[in-house]
Amino acid sequence: MQTAFVTGITGQDGGYLAERLVGEGWQVHGLVHSPDHARAELMERTPEVVLHEGDLGDASRLSAVLDEVRPSEIYNLGGISSVALSWQAPVLTAAVNGLGAAGLLEAAWSLQERHGAQVRVAHASSAEIFGAPAVSPQDENTPIRPHTPYGASKAFAHHLVDVYRRRGLFATACILYNHESPRRPETFVTRKITLAAARIAHGAQQTLALGNLDARRDWGWAPDYVDGLIRAIRHDEAQDYVLATGISHSVRDFVEAAFTHAGIADWTQWVEVEAALTRLGDAVEQRGDATRAGAMLGWTPSASFEDVVHRMVDADLARV
Repeated sequence: MQTAFVTGITGQDGGYLAERLVGEGWQVHGLVHSPDHARAELMERTPEVVLHEGDLGDASRLSAVLDEVRPSEIYNLGGISSVALSWQAPVLTAAVNGLGAAGLLEAAWSLQERHGAQVRVAHASSAEIFGAPAVSPQDENTPIRPHTPYGASKAFAHHLVDVYRRRGLFATACILYNHESPRRPETFVTRKITLAAARIAHGAQQTLALGNLDARRDWGWAPDYVDGLIRAIRHDEAQDYVLATGISHSVRDFVEAAFTHAGIADWTQWVEVEAALTRLGDAVEQRGDATRAGAMLGWTPSASFEDVVHRMVDADLARV
């Protein structure tokens, strides 16, 4: 039986990845920081997964776990995923996202060197490494110039993937643009919007406070991006890939689509714009060019923007 190791396994992408790998007959191991609700949900969906207590910032613990598990595939999805939180805790963000990736890559390379069996690593990079790009759409050759602590931490990790690839490790970085699902935590603006639409439709909430409604993002369906990570790690050649739909929409578009689907005709009377919620260093537009992933991996998005929003709203309507 083949073995995979996943960091961030209790997150949105980690859960979808675990289900996919278990369904393929893989033995799946995951790194977890502490018991929480997401961990319980993961084990309910995929009880076959083996969890290991640890922290991405603890390089020695990571190395010990990999020695025990001996995986042939490693997926690095863990870390601090909030741009807003990265401004509040820039040092922690750098340690977890940047140094955590360094420790994992070194542990993977050392494991391969000791046992002589290839270890492959797929790292979840981010469109935030591009900061506020001068060109749109962005591809694998777009200059990396992050504008936030989160983006800087992901840029460091992204560069390290190439460093270890040159060293002899099969390491691929997938530059993930925004990807959503009903499993997205409520702290993310997309889920905040769909949950508010459901609650307002049921009379359980009065208003929704948002920041910049004009910010434009390239939103896709989370399971598609998990599929891209798997295709990348199993390709003949290790490269970096942008995973994106190539179409951008504004936050305003997202709100309108969510509220309309929830049965609310005029969303403007329910939404308040608060300047305090506007993020420092936020790019006006992010839109990716996934031509390389399409040509080399055969990867294509399966869901439209409207599909993603409607699925999230339907799930939240059912919850409410």
